[in-house]
Amino acid sequence: MGVSTLRVNLSEADIRSLIKGETDEDRALACYRLCRRIDTVTLSDEERAYAEQILKIVIAGAAERVRRALAVTLKASPNLPAEIATKLARDIDSIAVPILESSPVLSDEDLVEILESAEPARQYAIARRETLSEVVTTALCTHGVDGAIIEALRNDGAQFNDVGMTRALDRFPSVRELQEAMVDRPILPLLVSEKLAARLTGELFDRLVEKHAMPPQMAIELATQTRERAGVDLVAQAGLQADMKRYVQQLHLNGRLTPSFVLRALCQGEVRLVEHAFAELAGIAHNKAWLLVHDGGTMGLRAIFERANMPPSLYPAFRAAIEVLHETEFDGTADDRMRFRKRMIERVLTRFQSIPEDDLSYLLEKLDYVREETDDRRRAVG
Repeated sequence: MGVSTLRVNLSEADIRSLIKGETDEDRALACYRLCRRIDTVTLSDEERAYAEQILKIVIAGAAERVRRALAVTLKASPNLPAEIATKLARDIDSIAVPILESSPVLSDEDLVEILESAEPARQYAIARRETLSEVVTTALCTHGVDGAIIEALRNDGAQFNDVGMTRALDRFPSVRELQEAMVDRPILPLLVSEKLAARLTGELFDRLVEKHAMPPQMAIELATQTRERAGVDLVAQAGLQADMKRYVQQLHLNGRLTPSFVLRALCQGEVRLVEHAFAELAGIAHNKAWLLVHDGGTMGLRAIFERANMPPSLYPAFRAAIEVLHETEFDGTADDRMRFRKRMIERVLTRFQSIPEDDLSYLLEKLDYVREETDDRRRAVG
């Protein structure tokens, strides 16, 4: 649509209604028609300049209903001029909120400046935006009310860093809903995980441990504390670690890389942990450990088993578990990991009768958990 077309489609009557309409309703309706036309096309620079001229005339002293018509109609439009968007974002709530929540032309700088003195309604609007950068969420955590921060934490399109989250925790140390929203985030910075672990108890602490990686030393320390604090499963924590080599080294330094622990990890399907554990205990590189653990014959596993000074009595259990690993075919479904764990634990339990009592209890507990989770999935599908 060219400038001439825009002028033709926007009649003289429309323009008069925009500027000198008899009632606010007339002007609001004319404003709506203009905005709909602007929003339906990609504008050239010339067209954009012409549309911006008209919009400036519209909002100059226009009534609330007219400004609201403009804000609601163009709230998500890339054709809304940035200068007008920032003016509308500082208008009364009924006009500012739609723009703050949806306008793509507002910059991070605009949003941060607004957050420094924004009322809660505007904070909530910003928190609901489709995407939020770390710069904006940090400003929200610094200046916002707890409810708006929680809203942003539950927004999958919002990015957070440890600075912002730490400020939020320091400002609202006892707001459980905020802590819960952090725990439920898909990714949690290690520093924040550490702060939360020191404050949480019960079910919420368990969720934190199950979903997010603890710093290795913290996970080990928590695992050695009483069951009352919560039983941190170091095998499950391994699956969350980005740096498996460092995690295994910390386990070794703390005396936790025991034969029983490595067997538990293997039965839980944490094969990467097992490979790094054998590499650490045998004093060889991970790639060499991988080749020996996954050797198609029996010599490789036995060789690294002996070099790692593992007890010979546990070898049959490791052999059985590795056989299950190599026999299992994965079909890419959500049940792959559960089926694998179930088969792994059952095979070890049936083939190896001399499992230490603590390991037996652990594996039976995990087998029950896998069965319950499988039943829950089947009921959900049914």
